[in-house]
Amino acid sequence: MDTNDKKLPYLTLELTEDLIKSLPKADLHCHLDGSLRLETVWDLAQKNNVKLPAESLEELKALLQPGGSQKLTDYLKLFEIPISVMQTEKALSRVAYELAQDAASENVRYLEVRFAPILHIQKGLRLTAVMDAVLDGLGRGEKDFEIKTGVIVCGIRNINPETSLRLADLTVAYKNRGVVGFDLAGAEDQYPAKDHREAFYLILNNNINCTVHAGEDYGPESIHQALHYLNAHRLGHGTRLKEDGDLLNYVNDHRIPLEICLTSNLQTGVVDSYQSHPLRFYYDFGLRVTVNTDNRLMTGTTMTRELYLAAVHLGFDLNDIQNLIINSFKSAFLHYQDKTVLLRRVLTEMEEMGLRPRRLIS
Repeated sequence: MDTNDKKLPYLTLELTEDLIKSLPKADLHCHLDGSLRLETVWDLAQKNNVKLPAESLEELKALLQPGGSQKLTDYLKLFEIPISVMQTEKALSRVAYELAQDAASENVRYLEVRFAPILHIQKGLRLTAVMDAVLDGLGRGEKDFEIKTGVIVCGIRNINPETSLRLADLTVAYKNRGVVGFDLAGAEDQYPAKDHREAFYLILNNNINCTVHAGEDYGPESIHQALHYLNAHRLGHGTRLKEDGDLLNYVNDHRIPLEICLTSNLQTGVVDSYQSHPLRFYYDFGLRVTVNTDNRLMTGTTMTRELYLAAVHLGFDLNDIQNLIINSFKSAFLHYQDKTVLLRRVLTEMEEMGLRPRRLIS
């Protein structure tokens, strides 16, 4: 340790949730349909005559936040509830706006919101109307709160590749209109990423960023397909990457960011405990790891809480937390110039708080 470290102000600060909340942050892996306010789900159901499988707000909370570990497929079924109330333009705009507000309230300065528009046409909305409503809500949130946002459109593994291609077309149409990337989400097991390569071929040929859910419900082969069939620029989760050392080194060498979601991984049984999560190993090995919420409602979490859990259970100190945050801003699907301006602003703010990261991972 540098002997001058003892004189640095941040070493005198206690690493608390309040301190982490005060830090500027970015959230790169956040599902719109998994991040509604519980009260909003209930309110929208009442206003739009949507029948919920619960007779009270308390019952609804018990359904959407069951606690304990479950299979990913069971976890994904929970999304049917919030999706059922997200079938009008007004509802979509509202939940997008509220998500921007909730993120900004804990000093998230950059938020990438992902969702599958195809899931919101059950009552006749056109895909373009769905996109416009979400972008309207996020745009209003940007104006009212100190936050920048971007949309990632999701194809769904377990629907079909033709739908993914249709959503890729939509993504291309909305490039530079608030959409910053494309993703492949949904159940991994039995639904190979390579089946959706035509959609990603279109995305990449139009110079659009892409990320892929991989290494969550399935092992390294899923990650391999995400990288070598779909040419993913980031990996959603990547939790099981450690099972293939050669692939892990490839990801590290090529600086491919991992979108880590601690509590979500615990909920879906990907890890047995916070302490056994490979985030610490990945970070120490030098991988560009980021920490994210995944689903604020189902997971009952925030960016502040996820970073604090990394500190409590995996030994991340204040300097490490700052590096995780910086990794997120570096990995954002933003133009280089915009990213540089945002990152400089974040670093300046940290310095004004008396903080100074000692290790800036490239």
